[in-house]
Parts: sequence; structure tokens; C-alpha cells
Amino acid sequence: MEKWMQEIRQYKPYNEQEEKDKALILTCMDAYDNLLTRENPVAHFSSSGFIVNKTRDKVLMIHHNIYNAWSWTGGHTDGETDFLGVAIREAKEETGVQEVKVLSEGILSLDVLPVPAHIKKGVYVSAHLHLSIAYLVEVDEEELLRVKPDENSGVKWIAIEELDKYVDNEPDMLILYKKFLEKVKIYNL
Repeated sequence: MEKWMQEIRQYKPYNEQEEKDKALILTCMDAYDNLLTRENPVAHFSSSGFIVNKTRDKVLMIHHNIYNAWSWTGGHTDGETDFLGVAIREAKEETGVQEVKVLSEGILSLDVLPVPAHIKKGVYVSAHLHLSIAYLVEVDEEELLRVKPDENSGVKWIAIEELDKYVDNEPDMLILYKKFLEKVKIYNL
């Protein structure tokens, strides 16, 4: 069994949502052999970094062009099996930061995220599922930030107590981010 598969199978769910999402991810892993690429139109893996500052009172977010919403960084695995590497690369590409500190080598969260139908680069993309593997990373607030115009229109640090103001149009994502923050406190990461 490949390392990435083993890590997912051994992941200990944090709550009922993660138990059910892990079960769905495992079902997909048993049913499909192309989940690492977008060739699977039903579901495929994505990997994300939830970026916090050193004092854990801010998160680094991007304003995502497709969703027109403030979001964490991340992207498709596109055939790669080093999910943590994908999360780090995406954090750098989408925010402009150079140094990303991994706070835990292990998976922070397993989630199945619905992606609504949308247009990307002039092409229609049907609704599908992201089998999301999330990691916790830290970035220095002094790092220079830059927008990646083909993916986002903003990059900024958001105080945790103000996060709900920025994610008010996506209540499901706010629940997800709050879960991440609970884990940061509980596991003292």
C-alpha cells in the first residue's frame, strides 16, 4: 500500500463529520484508481494548508476568484502523492510567501468538500467532490504577500475573532475553519 493511502487509512477522525467523510474517502479509494487527478469527474484529491501566524491569532487567507470568497490555500494533487508537499507549494504560489513552517507532519483534517459547477479558464467544470487533505502550517507575518491574479484577487492576514465576517457567505467553510482552530488549541500546535 502506498504511503499516502496508509496515512489516510490510519487517520483518527476528530468528530462524527470526519468519521463519515473518512468513510466516504475510503469508499472512493476502493472504487476508483484515478482520484489523484482531475480525470475523475466525480471526486478527486486536493491538499490544503491552513496557515496560522506564530501567535496563532491570525490566519492567512486568499480571496478566491472562482468562489468570490475568502478561503484557505490549496489545490488539486494532480497526480502527486506527497500531499503535504502540494499544500506547501500551493501556500507559496497563492500567497507569495517563501518560508512555510510545517507544524505537524500529520494530517490536520480529512474532509469531503462539495465543489459547485463553475467556469475555469473558459471551460465548464461540472459539480464534483474534493477529497480534501488539510495540514497546519505557519508563516511569519512579516513575509511579503502577493496576489496570484489567475487564482485570487487578495491575500491578507485575518484576525481569528474576525474570521466569521470574512466567511459569512460560506457558513460550511466557517464551520470547517473553526474545527481547525479547535484542533490547534486542543493539540497545542
